[in-house]
Amino acid sequence: MGITEHLHQLGRPLVAEQLAHPTVAGIARGDLDERAFRYWLEQDHLYLLDYARAFSRLAWQAPDGHLADLVGIAHSTLNEELELHRSLSGEFGADLTTRDKGPACAAYTSWILDAAADYRDGLAAVYPCMWGYNTLGLELAEARPEDPRYQRWIDTYADPGFTELTERYGRMLQEAEPDPERAERFFLEGMRHEVAFWDTPYT
Repeated sequence: MGITEHLHQLGRPLVAEQLAHPTVAGIARGDLDERAFRYWLEQDHLYLLDYARAFSRLAWQAPDGHLADLVGIAHSTLNEELELHRSLSGEFGADLTTRDKGPACAAYTSWILDAAADYRDGLAAVYPCMWGYNTLGLELAEARPEDPRYQRWIDTYADPGFTELTERYGRMLQEAEPDPERAERFFLEGMRHEVAFWDTPYT
């Protein structure tokens, strides 16, 4: 079994925990309190800016064969994934100019930027966000929430293009041959940050 398959096995219970979280369950039904989703949009906007910085830090250390992919993922984060937030922000009244990180966002971004100082550790640390959201999107693809705005969120992360990007990143992680125990530790810590990130003052 390769390292990515092993990490997927370890991560699935934490994906299940996210699916059961009130915020995610509300997205799936389409009845999530708008204030909760507004808070998530604002916090995830701040997170994704630092997520792109983490990819850029990894790209600086990358072998030639990984450089273009990592720069491409940073570009995709800033110009495609964040476009979802921009398009939804007006509909939910989100303020994407805020610089106020909540506790979960501050802890996650600080940790992920520190982890990206080491190439192999950083690859394992950033993988939970990409793999986790793709897995959530695929799990919720048939949910058909009552509010179509939430369906747009699901469709973004279930999109075949995002799945392909996630799989390509998983191959890079495999090719980097990280120490299995360290990769497991960083991946699981990232997954725990992912679970905590869904907490909002409104659920």
